[in-house]
Amino acid sequence: MTDAATLAGLDPTTLQDLLRVAGQPGFDRWQEQIRRTGGCADPIHLVGYTKTLDPATGTVLHTYSTDAEPGGRLRVACGNRRASRCPSCAWTYAGDAYHLIRGGLVGDAGMGVPDRVREHPGVFATLTAPSFGPVHNRSDSGRCRCGTAHPQGSAELGTALDPERYDYAGAVLWNNHASDLWRYFTIYLRRELAVRSGLTQARFREVCRVSFGKVAEFQKRGAVHFHAVIRLDGPEGPQDAPPHWASTDLLEDAIRAAAYRVSVPVPASGDYPARVLHWGGQVDVQPIASTALDGREVTEQAVASYVAKYATKAAETTGTVARRIGELAELDKLPDLPEHTRRLIQACWELDEDYPERKLWAWAHMLGFRGHFLTKSRRYSSTFGERRQVRADYRAAQERQRLGLPALDENPEGTTLVLAHWTYAGHGHTPGESWLAATIARDIQANREIAREALADLDDEGEW
Repeated sequence: MTDAATLAGLDPTTLQDLLRVAGQPGFDRWQEQIRRTGGCADPIHLVGYTKTLDPATGTVLHTYSTDAEPGGRLRVACGNRRASRCPSCAWTYAGDAYHLIRGGLVGDAGMGVPDRVREHPGVFATLTAPSFGPVHNRSDSGRCRCGTAHPQGSAELGTALDPERYDYAGAVLWNNHASDLWRYFTIYLRRELAVRSGLTQARFREVCRVSFGKVAEFQKRGAVHFHAVIRLDGPEGPQDAPPHWASTDLLEDAIRAAAYRVSVPVPASGDYPARVLHWGGQVDVQPIASTALDGREVTEQAVASYVAKYATKAAETTGTVARRIGELAELDKLPDLPEHTRRLIQACWELDEDYPERKLWAWAHMLGFRGHFLTKSRRYSSTFGERRQVRADYRAAQERQRLGLPALDENPEGTTLVLAHWTYAGHGHTPGESWLAATIARDIQANREIAREALADLDDEGEW
């Protein structure tokens, strides 16, 4: 419950609106809607109706209309993956990402991935950007090149030691072409594997398949890099065992060779010279196991958790904004923007005229990066769509049971016809609603943590 001291700390506008919302008819139903969204920070408002009919007789079995809802609207979750935009929807997305990645490591029978996939050669690889100039860091020696021992979380970390000599243009162009670098990497990886296995590329495709799931992460310096689970399968994917010669060592060697070969040319334009983009020299490849290796937590669960964590983030670590920037003048309205980040955004503006096809200004808030944060190959495991459908079917089955309607998997005589009409009616919360939704989201998260701890205690006591 919310105490008086907490309410007293609210600004007058939020407090007044909160009291208005709490005093309106249907407040309990409004809270129920928000709980069903998980405490969504920016729910979608819908107006419409559904009608469930018996197709054989035309009998109306159930009707629903938003006319009876608070404000005449139904609020549904926004589904935004970014934790900076909606923590509750990002939590759901991260859960899907975790199970998607973990399913490709240990199997997921419900999604058609057998558990024997864990026997396939697999590694956790990290591909980074090259240097664009020295930055403040926490080196092994304990001191940065500037002579200071920066504490963890220092605002200076990742910023240029000499901003005037830092290659900001190269940094944003690299981010902008990072997805192309990855695409060429996957092409060269298959070629390197074929060469090392003594096969032609055509023959290699007939006996072996490369599957992967990757996530993009921004470093403090504003350069994106990729973490990827890369696995060798038989030609049909996870259901098919890879050839006997396929090994983790073979995969590791091929990854390093492929990363070294990749290059993406950028033509000269205006005052900017031609350049060739490459991966950075730090290519890390580690085998994945069900137990920790040499004290390192390179386990199936740890890898899936790591990927899921960064699947809900964008460029927030650099202090950039979480939306597109309309005009360059808007930067002056963002006084808290770090100078290093401001220069990267400025570089996007300056480069946009010379490289219009790259849409650098449209992606300036992402420091030029325009790719997806989480991608996977077609046969790696399940898809986000499949996982969302499973969740939607489960909730639909619950609702049909509550309403006394026949289950969808019953005989044909039990099928029903649903007519629906929905119209978008807006999104978001008023200040008071936003505060209440955040409170609901915190309560839901606290209950999840309590349940997780209880399950962990049961597991530790061996009571499963």
